[in-house]
Amino acid sequence: MDRPLIVLTNDDGIHSNGLWAAALALESLGEVLVAAPEEEQSSTGRSMPRDNLTGLIQLTEVEFGGQTRQGYAVRGTPAQVAQHALLRIAPRPVDLVVSGINYGANVGSGVTISGTIGAALEAAALGVPGLAVSLQATKEEYLSQDPAIDFSVAAHFTQKFARRMLGTTLPNDVHVLKVEVPRSATPETEWRVARLSRQRFYLPQKPEDPQLDSPLRIDYVLRDGRELEPGSDARTMAEGMVAVTPLSLDMTSRVDEDTLRALLNGK
Repeated sequence: MDRPLIVLTNDDGIHSNGLWAAALALESLGEVLVAAPEEEQSSTGRSMPRDNLTGLIQLTEVEFGGQTRQGYAVRGTPAQVAQHALLRIAPRPVDLVVSGINYGANVGSGVTISGTIGAALEAAALGVPGLAVSLQATKEEYLSQDPAIDFSVAAHFTQKFARRMLGTTLPNDVHVLKVEVPRSATPETEWRVARLSRQRFYLPQKPEDPQLDSPLRIDYVLRDGRELEPGSDARTMAEGMVAVTPLSLDMTSRVDEDTLRALLNGK
């Protein structure tokens, strides 16, 4: 009871190697309660679809690192999993929610699409600080759940920043820390505080098929982060450093209210 209670979730599902690499890294910091979607839920953001079956919870055994580990598989999106973990599963107040480690970076203006970020934001909205961690991946690796991907360095930084978050109080307007780990990173890699890029990193492509009645998925390309703004999360990661971005639940535009009021009044 004296140890911090850490809820660990993700959007890649209960069987993700990134999830269990994070679990192993966090065990030295406190009691780790793993609750993750029963199936892969990438790109679901903070969505809350109203399905009568949402919220079914099953204790699940997963083989990782030569050991059998247990976690809760929850039917729902990552944000819904965060709700169920905090409001139904956790036996006592939770000190920190960690989301990840995600297959693929979550950078730029499209981060609200990310289920990894969505779970952390939902936790923050329920009053629990969130830490969202992602590992850079190629387009081919994204959604692949490739067991050959090494999460050890990302797990190192997950533990590093989780320890700091458990040992301090973040500034008032920081509700989530978003951490992006380059594939080239080592435990000695420099980290920097970086702002969220205002540009898209996953750039949607215009479909070649003009037929509106043809079902298709709009494809995307990954941009070269070195082309994006200096000091941004995408640029920092592309330059080989770990990018740490503070996120706020306050999405209010940073505009002078008098200026906007006058504009809307036609003055």
